[in-house]
Amino acid sequence: MNILVIGGGGREHAVIKALKKSKGVEKIYALPGNGGIAADAECYPVKATDLDGIAEFTKSHKVDFAVVTPDDPLVLGCVDRLEALGIPCFGPRANAAVIEGSKVFSKDLMKKYGIPTAESETFSDAEAAIGYLKRGSFPAVIKADGLALGKGVVIAQNFEEAEAAVRDIMCDKVFGASGNRILVEEFLTGPEVSVLSFTDGKVVVPMVSSMDHKRAKDGDEGLNTGGMGTVAPNPYFTEEIARECMEKIFIPTVRAMNAEGRTFRGCLYFGLMLTPKGPKVIEYNCRFGDPETQVVLPLLESDLLEIMRAVANGTLSEKQVVFKTGAACCVVLASEGYPKKYETGFEITLPETKEGEYVYVAGAKAQDGKLLTAGGRVLGAVATADDLKSAVAGAYALASKIGFKNAYMRTDIGKRALAAKV
Repeated sequence: MNILVIGGGGREHAVIKALKKSKGVEKIYALPGNGGIAADAECYPVKATDLDGIAEFTKSHKVDFAVVTPDDPLVLGCVDRLEALGIPCFGPRANAAVIEGSKVFSKDLMKKYGIPTAESETFSDAEAAIGYLKRGSFPAVIKADGLALGKGVVIAQNFEEAEAAVRDIMCDKVFGASGNRILVEEFLTGPEVSVLSFTDGKVVVPMVSSMDHKRAKDGDEGLNTGGMGTVAPNPYFTEEIARECMEKIFIPTVRAMNAEGRTFRGCLYFGLMLTPKGPKVIEYNCRFGDPETQVVLPLLESDLLEIMRAVANGTLSEKQVVFKTGAACCVVLASEGYPKKYETGFEITLPETKEGEYVYVAGAKAQDGKLLTAGGRVLGAVATADDLKSAVAGAYALASKIGFKNAYMRTDIGKRALAAKV
């Protein structure tokens, strides 16, 4: 089969490397891919949001199956477009991708169907939101309704920070139309857990849980980023909590979407907070997380393409989805200055990898036979091992062999997980 993967980051590189192991794969295309992905797939410069260009490409290259990974094309209706051309896809249609595309929609869904989440109020007027915050308590969480590259959430420690966030989002439109509405949520406490899941709208098959590290600096300090590293499994996500989440969150969410006429087929991401009152949903994503995918897929033993096809045709219950025991760690190497201002264009030297090691390229381009930095998060060094301590050590050992000028990484990925008392 000719497989098309839409997207061009480290997550897509992880998906492509996993698909390469699948029996039914003959050729993999990536739109647009990147300079590192080009070693594992044929890359073409078609943007992930260029639905016309993607549709034309599928016709001219006889694509048999498409994997739509980023949020933007999913929300725009890329799957709808390709399915109308007769191309089966892994990924939700637009009316289901709204679960990430609108935080107001997802919050209303949870309230309507009794899915545990933070208390919140929705506002379409800045002054009304500010008036509400004056009477509230802090910290408080302010969220832009729409997609904002993972940066549309502000945790305000006091009223001044909250007012500034509201004006930035709603008045100055720092996230464009995504800030036309906002949510003001109560601040929850507890360990965070990411759970990616396969679902065909009938059954839910959770993947290995993971722990993300969002802050730019060691000790979870500094600015929020797209993710500076991950470990899997998350030690806080015990079997008992997993059962509770399946009963109270995972299955109810899929059933709620069905009841709304928005059947979800693809990867449904649950961002959870394990609060003193039990697990609650912080956010949904309509796709594989990044960099969670980079630690989850290396632990997958089953054939990824077979699973994805079963999701697309509604036969997931007939497939056995098996993950290895053990652990994985991803350390992100970024450009110094990320997530704000940073320089690019520096040559990257990559090491040879052995079994259980992976380098997933995110922000890089190929030029004159060289691989050059071309983004904030440049790549992820990943290692799997029998235990988390060894996986963390392996990922850092691999990261130390990767070279480019201006490289920056956190030195404490996995530290919190290793210290967890569960």
